[in-house]
Amino acid sequence: MIQVDAAGEAARRAAKPSKPTFAIGFLTGQEIDWLPEVMRVLRDELPNIDVTISSQSSSRDLGDALMRGKLDVAFLRAEMKAADLIYKVVTKEPLVVILPSDHRLASREVIDPKEIAGERLLSVSAAPVLRAVIDDYLKRSGIDTKPELEADNLAMAMSLIASTRSVALLPAYTQNFLPWSVISRPLDGDAPTIDLVIGYHKANTSSILKLFLSRIDDLIARVSSNRPATQP
Repeated sequence: MIQVDAAGEAARRAAKPSKPTFAIGFLTGQEIDWLPEVMRVLRDELPNIDVTISSQSSSRDLGDALMRGKLDVAFLRAEMKAADLIYKVVTKEPLVVILPSDHRLASREVIDPKEIAGERLLSVSAAPVLRAVIDDYLKRSGIDTKPELEADNLAMAMSLIASTRSVALLPAYTQNFLPWSVISRPLDGDAPTIDLVIGYHKANTSSILKLFLSRIDDLIARVSSNRPATQP
């Protein structure tokens, strides 16, 4: 059914007499760092194409959209294991500690993972790859603590951290969403990382996608150079 949907969507888009459409999806929040540079690498083509942007809090939803031909490319986690999807790692994001601004650990410049043992941990339910990275890191650090709370999305996570005085390990890009009541601190030592990838359908013959993929190394280099180091 998905293959039929993808073929139908591609046919509908190709039949339109308007400009070709290039559809880009983002895991919510990633567009802050990546979208400006995506538009830069496509700038010569922008007068000739229609670019659509969408965001989702779930990488599986983005993967499904790629499978159905709703998106040409997406910035996501490699959660959907499908032979028709191709993934390329664009960055490895370090995890940081997110905690209330007046938490007892807020005065630390860096936080030893053992200091969060016994704290009320929060996880994001729509992020199984992240949960696996966190569980592995806690196990390697000798911490027998499991998340007590779950949030559906990042906005809810920030609210719950502030209201329940819980602590979360989240990718560094979430620092873009911190309200005044919540802060971030880097982990001491070798912090765990989580891959951010671009995904696309191997049967997608879009010339714009081909051009985009040919410039992906430049895109990665520019975003890496623009991104500030994780700060306490």
